[in-house]
Amino acid sequence: MKILLLITALIATSLSFSQDKSPYKIYDSKGKQVTYSKMLKSLLEKEIVLFGEEHNCALAHWLQLELTKDIDKKKKLILGAEMFEADNQEQVNAYLAGTMNAKEFDSTARVWPNHGTDYAPLLNYARDNNLKFTATNIPRKYAGLVYKKGGFAALDSISTEEKSWIAPLPIKFDSELSQYKAILEMMGKHGAPELVMAQAIKDATMAHFILSTYKTGQFFLHFNGSFHSNFYEGILWYLKDQKPDFNYGTISVVTQGNVNKLEKENRGKADFIICVDEDMTKTY
Repeated sequence: MKILLLITALIATSLSFSQDKSPYKIYDSKGKQVTYSKMLKSLLEKEIVLFGEEHNCALAHWLQLELTKDIDKKKKLILGAEMFEADNQEQVNAYLAGTMNAKEFDSTARVWPNHGTDYAPLLNYARDNNLKFTATNIPRKYAGLVYKKGGFAALDSISTEEKSWIAPLPIKFDSELSQYKAILEMMGKHGAPELVMAQAIKDATMAHFILSTYKTGQFFLHFNGSFHSNFYEGILWYLKDQKPDFNYGTISVVTQGNVNKLEKENRGKADFIICVDEDMTKTY
């Protein structure tokens, strides 16, 4: 009997040590640790969810795909992403339809350098499971115009077709949002109001294409850099401005040296914070 108890204790201790060594933990907005299942259950009650990533975090990209699969089992799912620009929607549709192969897509759709490892799996899942995938971001050329040519007024003279790839003008803008102020602080002497406007036109455009694609009864899962949705601002600010009654959810990925307690600065960033060990593999 004593031997049996000893073996049981050793197994329990071994499991405890192995469970403590985890590359990530999930927390709610207040810093309370939660399970993936609890996060999934909560998110399934939403209509639109913004998954804010760190672009080079391999684990976050794996979780994005897993979350996509799990939501797809329960909801009529639509995907969308910052990483694809609105004027490339035709290429995205062709790839999903199978009329364009991966090589052709990569050479014509202005994909990100880490597309093959990080975003192609999401696009391939959409293709293989007949899901719509929306290219939500403003073409970078026009965000550049806002930054380099005097703010939103630089967009007044572009063509009607070009305007169809961005949020409707004029753009509502609140320079006092904490995330926009943080951009100026981070950039120091290199910061300028036009830089913040360029960020805002991206947020507004992504919100616009999310809402123009979404239909009642569907579930929209959107992938974007966490800065575009942290602290319930950015894209979410524009979504709520247009559709305040929708049920939104947010996720933010952060990295820490110790994942077993969420640092104060990372609390409140989103409904759910995925805290990843800073030594976890990066994709670039």
